[in-house]
Amino acid sequence: MAEELRFPTGLGTSDADSISLLGQDLAADLMGQVGFGELAFWLVAGRRPNPGEVRLFEAVLVALADHGFTPTAIAARLTYLSAPDSLQGALAAGLLGGGSRFLGVTEDCGRYLSSVLSDAHAHADSDPDSDSDSDSNDFDAIALEAVRATKAAGQFVPGLGHPVHKTQDPRTPVLIRIAREEGFYGPHLRLFEAIGRVHEKVLNRKLPLNGAGVCGAALADLGLPVDLLRGFALLARAAGLLGQIAEEKRRPIANQIYLAVDRNAVYEA
Repeated sequence: MAEELRFPTGLGTSDADSISLLGQDLAADLMGQVGFGELAFWLVAGRRPNPGEVRLFEAVLVALADHGFTPTAIAARLTYLSAPDSLQGALAAGLLGGGSRFLGVTEDCGRYLSSVLSDAHAHADSDPDSDSDSDSNDFDAIALEAVRATKAAGQFVPGLGHPVHKTQDPRTPVLIRIAREEGFYGPHLRLFEAIGRVHEKVLNRKLPLNGAGVCGAALADLGLPVDLLRGFALLARAAGLLGQIAEEKRRPIANQIYLAVDRNAVYEA
């Protein structure tokens, strides 16, 4: 007898009379009682977040939603100009542009910090998970070693520096304050702040902590998988892109962008 096919899931299912999501009755237990940010966290983490986790998580989503005419926003608007019958195509075009230069730094920074902390655990007797201010020197030492090793490898520290905010990213202190208030100022944020303190000794210039990088550190301190952090950045940006498309309908500029490039293109054989 052929083996019965089984496709297990702990997320959602439905029958003729009900819809279940995360072990809850969607209509009776979730709708009108659970916010979208809380649900997004729950879906990925497999556990319901507490109010402090929700506050920090949603602050991250707000921080990443929209930054004006970035390449992702322009791609979405131009795609909508080309195919106004395909809203999903315009959204997808913007999301596909989320990479190492835009949006991807959230995951890149979380991965980097996680890797540095893992190495520190493996090679040191100190406990970099401690939240005592007396351990700042330990974090500074770990950060200094990491920045030196990154520079020696000819690489950049993810989340260090910003193309617009040259002195301070306005999102950074707010996210750190919320993390402290809610009790989620953990080792990733502590290490990233330490990098902010010590990197000038190695790089010979002072760079701000990128807010998107701080988002990655905060998400990692919330216990979310570092290899999925870019997904949260894209989740936030989806709302911003929908706003860009809505504004494109009200106040179109995509055709001007297209014509500006087309009319000033120079053919070089």
